[in-house]
Amino acid sequence: MNYSGLPLVADSSVWIDYFNGRQSTETDALDAALDSEEIMIGDLILAEVLQGFRKESDFKKAQELLGNFAIMPMLGPEMAVKSAENYRKLRQQGITVRKTINVMIATYCIEHALPLLYSDRDFDPMVQYLGLCPQQNPRIKP
Repeated sequence: MNYSGLPLVADSSVWIDYFNGRQSTETDALDAALDSEEIMIGDLILAEVLQGFRKESDFKKAQELLGNFAIMPMLGPEMAVKSAENYRKLRQQGITVRKTINVMIATYCIEHALPLLYSDRDFDPMVQYLGLCPQQNPRIKP
């Protein structure tokens, strides 16, 4: 699915695979988007990606590269409450999300009608039950 005109948000799961040189449908989509689409990085995603670098030089390179994109704050009091509501909706469906930060990222994308490129399976039920818009994710059937 293509959301023409909207900035692309790539989850940290995709960025981390990209920086580690892991090839996948999602990293290929990110690589293609880097030259042709508007990319937005959420501050939560930025923190998740940068915290994983062991070498200072790799950290600095990634920070410089990611700093070229629009970086947006993803959480505030209103988003925190909406994230908690979404987490509770998933729990009511019998779904336990492994990382709360993924619900926060998904909620931001849902509330701003932004597509999310991801490889973390935590997001799959958020598509089904919360209306998250996946960007080119082969696990989700239209």
